[in-house]
Amino acid sequence: MFVTDRLHKNTMRRDVFQAIADPTRREILNMLAHKSLNLNAVAGQFEMSRPAISKHIKLLTECGLITIHPQGRERLCEARLEKLSEVSDWVERYRKFWSDKLDALEGYLHQLQAKPKQKKHGKRKSSRR
Repeated sequence: MFVTDRLHKNTMRRDVFQAIADPTRREILNMLAHKSLNLNAVAGQFEMSRPAISKHIKLLTECGLITIHPQGRERLCEARLEKLSEVSDWVERYRKFWSDKLDALEGYLHQLQAKPKQKKHGKRKSSRR
């Protein structure tokens, strides 16, 4: 790996879209949305290693979707779901785009249906010979 690749990898911007791309991270967020949990409680809900869960937690933390704070001897994970507004805003732009497109299509289809059906004039072929 080149030095520039390592620098890019280490300075890669983490964003909320990257965080929610993985179903395990979405499930972790869902769990933490209801109550704060310690790392062991989170890891205990999944059939994967604790280091794997720790990587998911780390990425969620880097994205600002969870915070970890000490409480006594434990480290509690707490959801910070305000950052999901980025996703909501992005989706809303495209929801409006597609809504406008579908409204235009609906209008066009109504125009087509409203046109009088034109009869075709011409000789009818007989099946008799």
